[in-house]
Amino acid sequence: MSRSLATALATLLLLVQPGASWAQKASTLDEVRARGTLNCGVSTGIAGFSKADGRGNWAGLDVDVCRAIAAAVLGDARKVRYRALSAQQRFATLQSGEVDVLSRNTTWTLSRDAALGLDFAAIAFHDGQGFMVPRTLGARGVRDLDGASICVQRGTTTEQVLAEHFRANRLRFAAVLVDTPREAGAAYFSGRCGAYTADVSALAALRAAQASNPSDHAILPEVISKEPQGPVVRQGDPRWTDVVRWSLFAMIEAEELGLSSRNIDEFVGSPNPAIQRFLGVQGGLGRMLGLEARWARDVVRQVGSYAEVYDRNIAPIGIERGLKRLWKDGGLLHAPPMR
Repeated sequence: MSRSLATALATLLLLVQPGASWAQKASTLDEVRARGTLNCGVSTGIAGFSKADGRGNWAGLDVDVCRAIAAAVLGDARKVRYRALSAQQRFATLQSGEVDVLSRNTTWTLSRDAALGLDFAAIAFHDGQGFMVPRTLGARGVRDLDGASICVQRGTTTEQVLAEHFRANRLRFAAVLVDTPREAGAAYFSGRCGAYTADVSALAALRAAQASNPSDHAILPEVISKEPQGPVVRQGDPRWTDVVRWSLFAMIEAEELGLSSRNIDEFVGSPNPAIQRFLGVQGGLGRMLGLEARWARDVVRQVGSYAEVYDRNIAPIGIERGLKRLWKDGGLLHAPPMR
């Protein structure tokens, strides 16, 4: 073997070693720590999920996922810089590295998972596509919308599902395309369209935030799709994916263990091994993630359990937990064992 070829092979072997310096520099975890701030992509404004007030303070379930990641990585849930992204902007902004994580109403699909160079870390919210209509329309189901004009957000799976569902059921409709939830609200409430279709969560948020009288608008009982939503990261950085995934799971596990931001410090001396591992007293789980031993404790103390996050953000806009309940309570929500 020539010396040049041997040198090239040795260099290649060095680069693919997990501990190689290039990999450490490329790690999003290291970049976030060096920067001291998490860059988080959120929606342009959906009540209950990610919405800024008049002073620029963001709140919502998706925002709290970002805060949980910051608490786990930086020890401070406040160290987040939010970037409002439209449906058209969201994936390109994440792919380019302008944000470290995308936490906005984004559905996990095969094509997005496999073709965009992105990974969905976990499911934060189980949703489905529905329809909102004025009660004066008298519609009781989707079939009553045959021939209606329907507002739908451009560049979303919602637009595709709407077309497929109506075609499969031989129903007619006229799409009124909008770019943001705010535009959708303006179009719907002004009468430009007879119905608005979006994820049920977005419909409830819009009704709560923009309707002059929310009771004048009904969300039809039919749900025409499954829309699992959660934080998204770039592929090729498994440690960062693990950190994002388990920051969310920490809030879910906390609810199952009966931990909350109000009582977590009271459990430090608990004899329960699962709680001891969660609090970092034993087990070394933080070290496995490249985090401090108290990472999960910081998440819950500063952000809360999933139940607290849900009650703070989603319950006020009128969405019952339903499938978002814990698995042991008949829902779909669960975290893998923390051991």
